[in-house]
Amino acid sequence: MQRPLTIGTLAKAAGVNVETIRYYQRRGLIGEPHKPMGGHRKYDSAVLAQIAFIRRAQQLGFSLAEVKELLDLGEGKSTRKSRAIAERKVEFLDRQIEQLSKMRKRLAALIEASKRAKPGDYDPIIAELDGEAAPKKTR
Repeated sequence: MQRPLTIGTLAKAAGVNVETIRYYQRRGLIGEPHKPMGGHRKYDSAVLAQIAFIRRAQQLGFSLAEVKELLDLGEGKSTRKSRAIAERKVEFLDRQIEQLSKMRKRLAALIEASKRAKPGDYDPIIAELDGEAAPKKTR
């Protein structure tokens, strides 16, 4: 069995800041050990695995609220529930991808319009940001 860790040692081993650990505690993702009188809190090495779980979940796009749901399922015993959380995340990501794709297309169109603008023309990018349609050229 490994020795208990101080918050600084735990943070270093997990590759996070001490404040990150405290934040995870406030969010209820990891427990806060008892602080002995005049001493320092000591963390069990299992907390290191919990932090690794949290970080891997975040890398997959899960919010901390979703991570808490997954942690609360415990020990991989609820495949249906964890799958439902993951499916919701995929649906959310699909919506984000669609929105980002629309934004990208609009920006690309504005860039092309900006390239075609002649000196003295109203900048189509600024016009868009001003909420105006760029004035049509009359020839």
